[in-house]
Amino acid sequence: MTLSKTELEAMSLDHLWSLHEQISAILATRIEAEKRELEKRLAVLSRGVVSRPDAMDALQREKPRRKYPRVLPKYRNPKTSETWSGRGKLPRWLVAAMKSGKKIEEFRIGDTGAKGRRRA
Repeated sequence: MTLSKTELEAMSLDHLWSLHEQISAILATRIEAEKRELEKRLAVLSRGVVSRPDAMDALQREKPRRKYPRVLPKYRNPKTSETWSGRGKLPRWLVAAMKSGKKIEEFRIGDTGAKGRRRA
């Protein structure tokens, strides 16, 4: 059954609403069937590793992030007081300063503790 736009516009509000409810029910049924089919395919692909929906939820939850000890800054930008711990990528201000001929040790902050020792 195909209805044109003019036929739909000519229908009463009650008739359109009942048509909407019928369509919604059919769509919900088909979506649920498609979801079950996809879950079956996923179970086959994962070879039974994940077979329950609650197990899938557990896999989706992330483990809490490990807490790392605070790292004290080792280098400071004298112009803006920005600091860098010496870990990761060089900050832009330090790269620019090194390109202009300065050495990294010029930006070192006093004694940051004994080298190689961790604080408990």
